[in-house]
Amino acid sequence: MGDDQGNTEATGQARDMPLAGIRILEISGLGPTPFGAMLLADLGADLIRIDRKDAASPLGGSPEFDFIYRGRPVLPIDLKSPDGKRRIIELADKADVLIEGFRPGTMERLGIGPDDVCPHNERLIYARMSGWGQEGPLANRAGHDINYLAMSGGLYPIGPFDGPPVPPLNFVGNFGGGGTFLAMGVLAALQERNRSGKGQVIDVAMVDGISVLMTQLAGWMQMDRWNRGRGGNLLDGSAYFYRCYETADRRHIAVGALEKPFHDAFIAGLGLEPQDYADHLNPRHWDARAEAIAPIVATRSLQEWDAEFSQRDACVTPVLSLEEAAAAKATGGRTSFHSTETSFQPLPAPRFGRSHTRQPADRVGQESLHDALTRWGASGAG
Repeated sequence: MGDDQGNTEATGQARDMPLAGIRILEISGLGPTPFGAMLLADLGADLIRIDRKDAASPLGGSPEFDFIYRGRPVLPIDLKSPDGKRRIIELADKADVLIEGFRPGTMERLGIGPDDVCPHNERLIYARMSGWGQEGPLANRAGHDINYLAMSGGLYPIGPFDGPPVPPLNFVGNFGGGGTFLAMGVLAALQERNRSGKGQVIDVAMVDGISVLMTQLAGWMQMDRWNRGRGGNLLDGSAYFYRCYETADRRHIAVGALEKPFHDAFIAGLGLEPQDYADHLNPRHWDARAEAIAPIVATRSLQEWDAEFSQRDACVTPVLSLEEAAAAKATGGRTSFHSTETSFQPLPAPRFGRSHTRQPADRVGQESLHDALTRWGASGAG
């Protein structure tokens, strides 16, 4: 994102952001909840994050680099105190959206559940983020991204056929099936409120979001285009033209040469004859051809292969580290990171033709709580 896309409130262009004027009260949590809130803050929503006075990162480290909490100031509140409950109800009365990610029933026990705060503000959208959903036998069971992914059927097909499933970091559950669906649900509820004039409660469960992400895979299984087991499938690393190969310098190239023109360009780039690699979609060829290709890739460095395939339309790219991706214009000059001498973080997405998104600060915690409370007209701003 160029400078013309990354404008902040400080430049006087907050009103140009897509969610300008939308006030969101975030009851701080972990993983999907702050990620979904970050997406909304990136689009210009005016957030205040509520956290405990003694809150600390569960993994340690410096909180100023915990970028999923970017774009909104934090207000320390003891939710168990009568004053804390009063402050939450006051802020919720001024909010368009309240986001929380506690175990089901926790907000009710604190006296700040939907039945406690929504009667004060019938336009309030109350978004609830959880792993298993607000109801059901697993609702109060502990879990993390890997557990929700496992129980949704999403973990089973990921990994080699002769080994255990491999967790895809926390991209799929926390951020894909969780935080992204949280943000989408809030945006949809805001649009519906424009028609009805009323808010509503949103039940966002990671098991539901993960299931939606598997829609195509479910269809492919029933079309006999995907094995029910692990391995032997087009997109799981089994195909010799859709996997990673190690280079001479122990780096890797990523090959995504699915269609025949890309496949043939990949084979030619290796110095082989495409006609010798016909019928590439037939799985019975995959293992032997992968064994033949791997030693060839291992003869040249990552830089050499990158130079080779930069001249060919073969869907072959180097596998970059996150630091390399942030430091280099790895996407053809499209800058996707905000980088300084001391830190880097992804820029907001998507990009808009007229509107601006919020340019991230170099550190978390630079937002003014006083200014936010003043904008909200809330107590404590003076």
